[in-house]
Amino acid sequence: MTLNISVIGTGYLGATHAACMAELGFDVLGVDVDPEKIDALSRGELPFHEPGLPELIRKHVDSGRLRFTAEVSEAGSWADVHFICVGTPQVKGGTGADLTYVDAATAGLVESITKDSLVVGKSTVPVGTAARLSRLVAETKKDGLNVSLAWNPEFLREGFAVEDTLRPDRLVVGTGSEADEAVLREVYAEALGRETPWISTDFETAELVKVAANAFLATKISFINAFAEVTENVGGNITTLADAIGFDTRIGRKFLNAGVGFGGGCLPKDIRALQTRVGELGLDHSMKFLDEIDQINLRRRKKAVARAFELLDQDIVGKKIAVLGITFKPLSDDVRDSPGLDVAARLYNAGADVAVFDPEGNPNAAKRYPRLGYVDSLTEAVKDAEVVMLTTEWKEFKALTPADLNDLVASKRFVDARNVLDAKEWESAGWTFTQLGRKFEG
Repeated sequence: MTLNISVIGTGYLGATHAACMAELGFDVLGVDVDPEKIDALSRGELPFHEPGLPELIRKHVDSGRLRFTAEVSEAGSWADVHFICVGTPQVKGGTGADLTYVDAATAGLVESITKDSLVVGKSTVPVGTAARLSRLVAETKKDGLNVSLAWNPEFLREGFAVEDTLRPDRLVVGTGSEADEAVLREVYAEALGRETPWISTDFETAELVKVAANAFLATKISFINAFAEVTENVGGNITTLADAIGFDTRIGRKFLNAGVGFGGGCLPKDIRALQTRVGELGLDHSMKFLDEIDQINLRRRKKAVARAFELLDQDIVGKKIAVLGITFKPLSDDVRDSPGLDVAARLYNAGADVAVFDPEGNPNAAKRYPRLGYVDSLTEAVKDAEVVMLTTEWKEFKALTPADLNDLVASKRFVDARNVLDAKEWESAGWTFTQLGRKFEG
């Protein structure tokens, strides 16, 4: 019997997972409380940017394998496997994870289930959540039904979410029984046929894997940025330093790119939630280093702003500064905790005339910081600019040459806050060019 799959929550994670499950050959029902979102998804329209996903949704809405509904009861009576894919944002006024949506989605789903089925959490949650929800499932399910919980964390990279779901680099499942694991092996049979690593473990390890991975990546990024703080003062080339230690196979070169730091909806939120959770467990000392990682990351944003001040001899008021890129990473429209957007806002608050251009992020950024000057092209952003600042490494920005900007800017000053351009090329063309991690010579 082919499994029917429901996906509870159709945001970034849920919409991607639903479409990819349909691509793998399952009949899928996406569930969301927002009827307008359901209508849009049924037309293949997304409220966010993710390459390849709209086309995949339209393909399987048309094929009949993918449907959307606002009625969780429809999923409860139809699906054999239910994936919980709702958000766990940072709690307002605190640093912990807000589990309101996960709790409500799980409780509402289980109350509606009328057949034996497996509930699978994919949301990123604090350790201990799965065990608690497993008890909730056992207490809430209808008598006589076999309904259980498993945990299967997601490892999606924005901009590559479809690829990461269809061809994951590993699959982690926390289950309470061999029968539940067998169901998930059936769901992921295609990936397992390609010998994708399969890690079967307990709830706690499955929950910790995702936050541990994010904490490690944040640590690696902040490690090289901590050395960038040194090279900015004593001299040296931070990129060469990263290349040199990256040849050590114990370290590796990935995520050793010094610059303005990390952002987005996962890394900052997850490391703060992890700190909060271990604090609740009386283990504050175990993750104390994460606080310094967070602080290093935030200092990078201040340093980018300071470089603009230095280039303008501290006279920033009324000066036009072009900020190129305000999504937290390329191939995304996500501006949550974005270093580029934070830098643009700081420059604006200091009195600069800020012109912002991002290939995808302007509309979302305008909702958060409406007073910034959003423009529709790179040309419009840099025209008559006193300083150009690159804060997100979109492909078109990485391909810039001095000749592209020479006749547009008011002054040849450039802050490469992502260290992706050739400094010698720009300096040879008469630009005052600076990168984070390099000592500023003035």
